Amino acid sequence: MTPFVRGVGLVKTFPAAHGVFGRSTKTVHAVTDVSLEIERATTLGLVGESGCGKSTVGQMLLGLIRPTAGSAYLGDIDVTKLRGEPLRRLRARMQMIFQNPYGSLNPRLRVADSIALPLRLHRPEMTRAQRLAHVGELLALVGLRADQASRRPSEFSGGQRQRIVIARALAARPEFIFADEPVSALDVSVQAQIVNLLMDLQRERQLSILFVSHDLKVVQHVAHRVAVMYLGRIVEEAPARSLFAGARHPYTQALISAAPDPRPGQKRLRVILDGEVPSPLRPPGGCSFHPRCPLTKGLDAASRRRCQTEVPALRPLTNEHQRVACHFAS
Repeated sequence: MTPFVRGVGLVKTFPAAHGVFGRSTKTVHAVTDVSLEIERATTLGLVGESGCGKSTVGQMLLGLIRPTAGSAYLGDIDVTKLRGEPLRRLRARMQMIFQNPYGSLNPRLRVADSIALPLRLHRPEMTRAQRLAHVGELLALVGLRADQASRRPSEFSGGQRQRIVIARALAARPEFIFADEPVSALDVSVQAQIVNLLMDLQRERQLSILFVSHDLKVVQHVAHRVAVMYLGRIVEEAPARSLFAGARHPYTQALISAAPDPRPGQKRLRVILDGEVPSPLRPPGGCSFHPRCPLTKGLDAASRRRCQTEVPALRPLTNEHQRVACHFAS
């Protein structure tokens, strides 16, 4: 299948400090050479520790952040080259579900007005009556009642608010949705409801979804493919089933080992990593994971030097659908 959403060589740096003449003296390397693809009606799970660059990648794909280098495509359209009105029109095809449903809705607006905002912006030909009718349909689609449209966000639970946020994201009939930690602020009992809702909506509307999370249990349930990020780079990418059955990168193995095993009486062998995640102000040379990598302890001096100086390419192993950025993963 032809990928519908693509990121090609995405790089993003941010100035962190300025000298006396306004010049940047320090740089945060948020994202470094990230390429990914999402096919129509599929979900790519993007996982990794907080601060690894997951949300920055999603915002570059939406055109909310301009990449320092690289390109983002929706179909054949290079999102990074659009400005002004063409970008505004394209945004109807791309929407975002935010992490915090409490902060992503204006507390002063009634639910009907919040959901109708994308309609007023992207479908100005609709009358007020048509917008209100469509709002009722969207609320029913996400499991709420049409008569709840007159209420304000404070009158709803966290799970209900996230349903409202999803309804607002669907209002302009998007083809691509960036879900940024959409269930992390919710109770565990509510998380499954929201995840299942997103999966049902994807099947009904053929949505392409980038699902960002640090919760591997949720990603394993919702994603068709999974990409693992560490310090601004993708270190492994594979079909979800292949990744969780046989991760090849030592960082991915450590992440999976830290997740609780749902099987009664079963415990995973925990992989404990040394040290802390390096600062993106001073990322290590070579493989960014080498200061914490357990594989390096069994390597000879020449191999360790290669890890310290040579950036590993994200390459396929014996399974062409599984790519790993590690010199010695095989």
